[in-house]
Amino acid sequence: MTKAQALPERQSAPGVEAAAVDAASSRHPVARLPEEWQLVLARWGERSYRAAQIFRWIHARGILDPLAMTDLGKDLRARLAASEWPTVGRVEREVRAADGTRKLVLALADEARVECVLIPNLADTESQLEPEDPGEAEEKPVGGSNRVTLCISTQYGCKMGCTFCASGQAGFRRHLQPEEMVGQVLAARHRLEPDEHLQNIVVMGMGEPLDAYEQTSRALRLLLHPQGLGMSSRRITVSTVGVVPGIERLGRDFDGKLGLAVSLHAASDAVRSRIVPISRKYPLARLMGALRDYPLPQRRRITIEYTLIAGVNDSREEASRLAALLRGLPVKLNLIPMNPVPRSPLHAPENHRVEAFRQVLIEAGYSCFLRVPRGDQVSAACGQLVLGSEPAAPGASE
Repeated sequence: MTKAQALPERQSAPGVEAAAVDAASSRHPVARLPEEWQLVLARWGERSYRAAQIFRWIHARGILDPLAMTDLGKDLRARLAASEWPTVGRVEREVRAADGTRKLVLALADEARVECVLIPNLADTESQLEPEDPGEAEEKPVGGSNRVTLCISTQYGCKMGCTFCASGQAGFRRHLQPEEMVGQVLAARHRLEPDEHLQNIVVMGMGEPLDAYEQTSRALRLLLHPQGLGMSSRRITVSTVGVVPGIERLGRDFDGKLGLAVSLHAASDAVRSRIVPISRKYPLARLMGALRDYPLPQRRRITIEYTLIAGVNDSREEASRLAALLRGLPVKLNLIPMNPVPRSPLHAPENHRVEAFRQVLIEAGYSCFLRVPRGDQVSAACGQLVLGSEPAAPGASE
């Protein structure tokens, strides 16, 4: 390429840079990555290292008040405080179940309500997050000695319409923005007990995480950033009902290092399309192809979530079909007897049918765990999160 040919590109660079600064400035402060803070601060005439300081205050320390960012200059703190910082979620209500699970109801800037769930002490239950290799098992906890998993939401409501899920039945209102997803993490960290530490994040709450991929992926990058919360990619799991393009992008963008959970719930398109409507758009053959192509690191597995519904998908024959469907995939299975959902005629099978289903899969050579309900007393279990807070059940506390 000649210098004359290169000249127009050089001349356009200032405009491109200005557009990048404008884009960074338009983002909510909580949603800015350190390099975007650098662009904003450069326009203000501030030193570039201030970007990392601000990012650490927000994401590592959970401080959203610029006036409390004490290692910043007085003028910079005042300018930050004068800029617009809309709320990313105010805890309106916390309900605690007898098993220690806490559901947080957050009020957002437009008075939408979203729920996230703190689930302590998973060591005594089978979960989708059991250690995958010796390195994970030996990870030292940061903070308290008791592990806590946080389940966060990505939408206000849900488009997917799954028949066994309260979020899907409630309908869809809007996508959450990255700052509202991260805001759930910031709020939950302030609610940890002194002996607790946040070890895992599961993106499994209200909504389909891959339905608005850009918002979810930015939230994930913020949570993973080493200058912020610095979560290990092994400690974040993204759940999907099977949005195939999103699965493909997630694998490419994060090199397959994030945990992937797939809400399968049936082994045939005929059954699955009845309870998971998106199966009509992404049938099982296409979904299985995406899972086979997902770039999993060695010794990692995809989690298959399977909600057992009496008379729908709980037969031994369906278990055999499931075993055949998953053959050759590096998977582990979580069986979830359906949790009660108001106004739904569907319900969980009897225990002997659950165990018979599980035995078929175990005999076929699969790691198959029975999910212990956590937080169902306060409508915080799998499939029970809704648009607003449910009344506390007897025995629950606020």
